[in-house]
Amino acid sequence: MTERETLQLSSDEMRRFGYAVIDRLVDYYENRPERRVVGELDYAALDAILHEPLPKEGMPWPAVLEQFERQVVTPTNHVDHPRFFAYIPLANNFAGVMADALAAGYNIFNAVWLQGAGAAQVERLTVDWLRQIFGLPAAAGGSFVSGGSMANLTGLAVARQVRLGGDMGGAVAYCSDQIHFAISRGMRVLGFAPEQLRKLPSDEGFRLSLADLRAAIAADRGAGRRPFCVIATAGTTNTGAVDPLEELADLCREEGLWLHVDGAYGAPAMLCERGKRALRGLERADSLALDAHKWLFQPIECGVALVRERRWLAETFKEQPEYLKDVEQAGEEINFGYQGVQLTRQFRALKLWMTFKVFGLDAISEAIAAGFENAERAEALLREAGCWEIVTPAQMAVVTFRYRPADGDEALANRVTHDLVGALLDDGYAFASGSQLREKTVMRMCCNNPRTTPADISATVELMGRLVAELEETY
Repeated sequence: MTERETLQLSSDEMRRFGYAVIDRLVDYYENRPERRVVGELDYAALDAILHEPLPKEGMPWPAVLEQFERQVVTPTNHVDHPRFFAYIPLANNFAGVMADALAAGYNIFNAVWLQGAGAAQVERLTVDWLRQIFGLPAAAGGSFVSGGSMANLTGLAVARQVRLGGDMGGAVAYCSDQIHFAISRGMRVLGFAPEQLRKLPSDEGFRLSLADLRAAIAADRGAGRRPFCVIATAGTTNTGAVDPLEELADLCREEGLWLHVDGAYGAPAMLCERGKRALRGLERADSLALDAHKWLFQPIECGVALVRERRWLAETFKEQPEYLKDVEQAGEEINFGYQGVQLTRQFRALKLWMTFKVFGLDAISEAIAAGFENAERAEALLREAGCWEIVTPAQMAVVTFRYRPADGDEALANRVTHDLVGALLDDGYAFASGSQLREKTVMRMCCNNPRTTPADISATVELMGRLVAELEETY
């Protein structure tokens, strides 16, 4: 059989292919600030992708690489760009990228200790580093998953098993109306009915209200229902708000409830002093979800689910078919395929381990702290501009604001603020996203990318000021 028939390239071809990919990536990283943030959409070209026939014969890899650049990269919004402030920016790092390449290249199967002992040990170590960062006890454990949605699903599945024994009848969980939709979706996937998740109105700071929570728990107990879980957020997507974690932990202890914290965005802020203050009480969570591909600067996908007792994961997920009985060892080895939903799973821990090793904790902490500073810089410039209303001040690297017409016209404020998102997309230089808060249309800037400069912040605020002035003139 030929090399092609065995799906192989020659060593020379592999080197040239690999060097070409690395060259493109390095050029992208070096020239990223000069690029448009927003991709260049050509709907006819995008539609043409869907009509490409299944290739019977192969083609040279340079042509395929060029097609990738033209059809995939060109229309893509660059979520790692220093002027991408929408949603939650995903600023990765090159060490993590290379770790992904190594994990894929060696095709490491990180589910069974016997098949990938080194990978299992690295994941276990990296989970323990995270345990230390978040102040969880020595018995805590966890596993790497795809992202926050799966990390939250994992934590809630463990809560269901440990607190309810799998019997969901009459069970109720509580959260604020600012919770991420991954929570309600995860509860549905786990078999809970919509009414079993109580979404309580958030307080003036968009946090879960302790008074309302106490009242809801009492009412449900009085009606014969079974409160079992409080779901708090450490850094909401909308505003960066952090629920009162310490007080919620006290309440959960009093009421015998599980405390799950969705820290998908904000939990890594524990690595800097301001983050530690904002997240006081996080260390008391029974389960914690985080996205390392957000504020820990990893390539997508990289989520982590942590639980207060490592044994809870196996108690929730372990199933052992006859063909895997020989993987069990007598020691303290961990088979991560029994620690969550996935059996076949990537070696995701490698990229975070390698990032910690290459850059060190101090540099990562400073990169996180820069997010706080950038959001505060953006808020100050917005206030100085005079045409913006600050809806929520900078917190956890997020600031929300809206256009403020000179005559105070609320309808006009909502319309201009809404249309600003489209104007930014058309311009392409920078991008911020919109949302709704208390029936107000708002803009958000999430400033967690450590490569964002003061000049990027200033230029973006100036651009938005010009665009809203132009929009108002057209109405």
